[in-house]
Amino acid sequence: MSAPRRLVVEADGGSRGNPGPAGYGAVVLDPLDAATLAEAAEYIGVATNNVAEYKGLIAGLKAVKELFPDTPVEVRIRMDSKLVVEQMSGRWKIKHPDMKPLAAEAANILPASSVTYEWIPRAENKHADRLANEAMDAGRRGEQWEPASSTADLDTPRAPAAPDPSPAGPPGDAVAGAAKVRAAMAAARPAAAPQPVPPASPQVGWGSAPDLGAPATFILLRHGETALTPEKRFSGSGGSDPELSETGRHQAACAAEAFAARGTVQEIVSSPLRRCRETASAVAGRLGLEVRIDEGLRETDFGAWEGLTFAEVRERHGSDLTTWLASPDAAPTGGGESFAEVAERVSATRDRLIARHAGRTVLLVTHVTPIKTLVRLALGAPPESLFRMELSPASVSTVAYYADGNPSLRLLNDTSHLR
Repeated sequence: MSAPRRLVVEADGGSRGNPGPAGYGAVVLDPLDAATLAEAAEYIGVATNNVAEYKGLIAGLKAVKELFPDTPVEVRIRMDSKLVVEQMSGRWKIKHPDMKPLAAEAANILPASSVTYEWIPRAENKHADRLANEAMDAGRRGEQWEPASSTADLDTPRAPAAPDPSPAGPPGDAVAGAAKVRAAMAAARPAAAPQPVPPASPQVGWGSAPDLGAPATFILLRHGETALTPEKRFSGSGGSDPELSETGRHQAACAAEAFAARGTVQEIVSSPLRRCRETASAVAGRLGLEVRIDEGLRETDFGAWEGLTFAEVRERHGSDLTTWLASPDAAPTGGGESFAEVAERVSATRDRLIARHAGRTVLLVTHVTPIKTLVRLALGAPPESLFRMELSPASVSTVAYYADGNPSLRLLNDTSHLR
């Protein structure tokens, strides 16, 4: 029996809106010289990032099978989707109903013993990412991606491709290899009716902005209720660190179910305070994700006002309260944080997270002031707008950040999952 042919598959998927217009890309590479053996990409209509990523994986595996139908293979899958890699490796449970059939389809294409999975940073998955974006660009024009239009390989310098020693092997040329795969895959599936192409990502202003790709989307979840919440007491980061109440734990569970049903969250980042960590943990447990802590998402330090009601603060520190309400530079009594200081901290955290999670959907579990600050900054609203927003416990707000620096507020104070 001949030795197995070793191959690398890099795959990716994306959605402009999550869910929104979506596409995938996959490339089959020779690990010896990094030569491109085949490419595949497709616009798939409206879908989530996770669905598109799974479809990219399936396309890559099918490409391998089409290229080497009678040759034993060893395939190393490289993706920047932690969810897909961990689920297909068997380390995370597959809970979302949309993911289960896709994972089963991927698992049945090649023998399980011949496939391994490896997570890679997004920067190392540029070839497949470009293919996915080309597919989405084609979909926006009402077309489907064609191998001849591929430019992905141009972005990924490769060593000169050596001739394939196997006479039955495919040509190393990307376009020729891709054409063979696409033709075989197209013949294997029934023709689908043309899908209407939704508009691209929301535009800023009235003009037609260029296609900027998938934004970094922050889903902002306020923590669930604590014992201090119904009494409307100041509860920041400078006083006690209360746990969720029974009501708060129920709210966190409801939020977890809602996010599981949507299947859009790819990463979870939480404030270090207990009420947020407990809320984030409930969601993470339902989604099979890990929680990363970021100090920048903590609540305002309210100084001597911690644990007091608004009326109690007015009675004890009336002059300081009046100044605080009038100026974002004024801090609560006893060395608390001003809103200007919070805005500076939150802005730095926002910029850092945007850079780290470009093109992905991240759940940020945090507090009233950080969420209102992110919304205010996205709208370019003045500091006094913080007092004009309602933000309920376990409510959801969403802000998307595009590559040109323009944010888009998509949702504010949604509590429909709690009803």
